[in-house]
Amino acid sequence: MLTQTKTERSFPKITERGLDELRERIGIKIGATAEPWCYEATRDNIRHYAHGIGDDNPLWTDPEYAAKTQHGGIIALPSFLFSTSRIVSGYVGGLPGVHAMWSGADWTWHKNVRRNDVISTEAHLKNLIEHQTRFAGRAVQQIYHVDFFNQDGDKVAEADSWCFRTERDHAREQGSKYKEVRAREPRRYSPEEIKEAYKLYAQEEVRGATPRYWEDVKEGEALPVMFKGPMTVTGFIAFAQGWGGLYIRANKLAWQLIDAHPGVGITNRFGIPDVPERVHWEEEFALEVGAPGAYDYGPERNSWLTHHLTNWMGDAGFLRKSTCKIRRHNPEGDMLFFKGKVVRKYVEDGRHLVEIEQEARNQDDELSVLGSGVVELPTRG
Repeated sequence: MLTQTKTERSFPKITERGLDELRERIGIKIGATAEPWCYEATRDNIRHYAHGIGDDNPLWTDPEYAAKTQHGGIIALPSFLFSTSRIVSGYVGGLPGVHAMWSGADWTWHKNVRRNDVISTEAHLKNLIEHQTRFAGRAVQQIYHVDFFNQDGDKVAEADSWCFRTERDHAREQGSKYKEVRAREPRRYSPEEIKEAYKLYAQEEVRGATPRYWEDVKEGEALPVMFKGPMTVTGFIAFAQGWGGLYIRANKLAWQLIDAHPGVGITNRFGIPDVPERVHWEEEFALEVGAPGAYDYGPERNSWLTHHLTNWMGDAGFLRKSTCKIRRHNPEGDMLFFKGKVVRKYVEDGRHLVEIEQEARNQDDELSVLGSGVVELPTRG
């Protein structure tokens, strides 16, 4: 019988030398890096991503439905582009072995990604900003800029995304904002609580073919509440199936990754080098890095924010901008409730735009994520 022992270890620290080496990379175009999960926006790739975030909008998945829309066929949901760039998804360079936590992004879209578009990217390290945090002590915000192009050379989108690099030992040893969370009994919902939450799924409105006209929108009006959860490791894996993960590899390919980047290989309870990404499915390791348990992905939560907006805007809308700022982990068992409010209507460069503020809180009313969006809507004129 296998004897399980608690793993005790020390993780690498943030050093001035490591930071100086990173600063030398600012503004320099990144060359060959980990290949993306998706090069092309195929019907299946788009569908897998949409289903990975729980989005059943037929515009992304149903060719017959999509053919009858103004688009003439399937287009990719805006957040699909996460699957075409490891860098925008949190694949950071430098500071080997220092924990990287994907924490937010600012997106701008210029064109729809259509079925079978081939996507290429250009990226560079944009900035490094030092912070002193209560959760993890010294932290470095590592910001990348990524441009996305289709096969015709058109820029379809651009994004700044950032990770916080933190010292795992500090987060674990000093405790964190999750001390109270970990002290609670594991959450167990009653059948009545689950049934009540699932009503939001039953009532979820996908605007679809019914246009939402700019003239009909009022400042101050609320978007329907969108529900995600309850969080399960199964759900986190479903997202990874569509998005690809950063380090998920098997057998020889796993060895090749860890052989080339030894800092990625952190031994598990069997003494086997395994990837840091397992915080999303391995509670023991998540607790080691100061998290409250196995938790969701940052790009997944960003994708839920944009899902909230695309549900509301309908087929004729176009998502121009989105911001996402992560505020806490969503461990297994959490429920998440997304709310939004129209804060501004305006016209710019002939486009009729609506600005929306968003936030999501969990079942205990704790803030999980802040977001915003700018949506272009059709007009009656």
